Amino acid sequence: MPITTGLSGNEIYCLSQKKFTPGNIVVGNSVHSLGLLKTIGTGFQYILGGELQHITQLIEEGRAAAYQRMFDEAKSANASGITGVTSELIFHAGNIEFLSIGSMIHSENSGTKTQFTTSDNGQELFAQLDAGYQPISFVFGNVAYSLGLGGGLIGGLKTWMRGEIKEYSDMFNHTRHLALERIIAHAKQHNANAVLGIRTKILPFAGTNEMLMLGTASHATHQTQQVITSDLTNIEMWNLASMGYTPLRLLLGTSVYSLGFVGGITSLLKSFVRGEINELTKLIYDARENALEIINAEARAIGADDVVGVKTYVYQLGKGLVEFLAIGTAVKKVSDVKPESAQLPPQAIIVDQDTFFDTMDPAAGMGVSINAASKQLKTTGLGVVFGPIIFFIVIVIYAIALIYGHR
Repeated sequence: MPITTGLSGNEIYCLSQKKFTPGNIVVGNSVHSLGLLKTIGTGFQYILGGELQHITQLIEEGRAAAYQRMFDEAKSANASGITGVTSELIFHAGNIEFLSIGSMIHSENSGTKTQFTTSDNGQELFAQLDAGYQPISFVFGNVAYSLGLGGGLIGGLKTWMRGEIKEYSDMFNHTRHLALERIIAHAKQHNANAVLGIRTKILPFAGTNEMLMLGTASHATHQTQQVITSDLTNIEMWNLASMGYTPLRLLLGTSVYSLGFVGGITSLLKSFVRGEINELTKLIYDARENALEIINAEARAIGADDVVGVKTYVYQLGKGLVEFLAIGTAVKKVSDVKPESAQLPPQAIIVDQDTFFDTMDPAAGMGVSINAASKQLKTTGLGVVFGPIIFFIVIVIYAIALIYGHR
């Protein structure tokens, strides 16, 4: 009987080198309604800002239910594993569908009875196995949160000043690390000592935001002092292993800055003429450096040799606030790490090409559902109406003050 698999030709080749054959696609889903009670229960916390535990729990339960149904389908087919596992959200007329999809694989070794699931595709799975990490289970950690009033009244008042708003930075650092702590806790439930290939997404959800981390709980064959966390691809990890390096920990650094009331007016007036806006230049430079210093300090604290694969992201939070997020993996050189193969096969590093292109206009209601990893900017009706008026009044007052100041 023919199989229907999501594995590409390159993936099938790589898995054949590890004695696996492809199986059918498996799917699990669960459709939920957010519900009025959930909205009421999170209303007060939404105003305060930080984690919205009711929303976090609802999303976690939906993702777990979809995953379990996919796993049960693969188990009934006697699969050895599931590769390329996803956890997606699709919105249907006010309801949310949690969807997990993967492709089964079967071991050619009749003695292999252990069933595993992984977020890695076939190429990444080859590199992981070859680097000495046995996959155990697909895992995730999430946190739903809101900006709220931003660390209370003091944090709100500080947005009128220029520079870092510590209350906001602390809140965002806390929520970001909650997702990491939860994916580690999920991995420990499977007796894993590593979580590899972590992918981080920030998704809009019912007027809030969800930070989601997906990865593969694994067993490292070399000795580890704590659970390894890494957002390196497994191919990158294989290359570092060939040089004697092992990942230690995924590092996160967040800083939230405000341009401030006076700085905002000054930079606005300068935007009418060509040239550099010094206030914005310095603010953005300082914010990015602060986020990088946070992960550098943590790397020094755990004895890492380097932090690799560092990426920085900038999010406009509204209210004149900007979040700078730095993320990377701390690594260390050790003596007991070495891949099985001398080199990766070309099929493991070839990037498969898309052959389907969606050209439909999403605005017309005909587009494919896509989870955009971006933050929502929330405005209110009053803000839209009175915001421009208030801003115009402020500009006029500032201009009058400049005129009288020169007399």
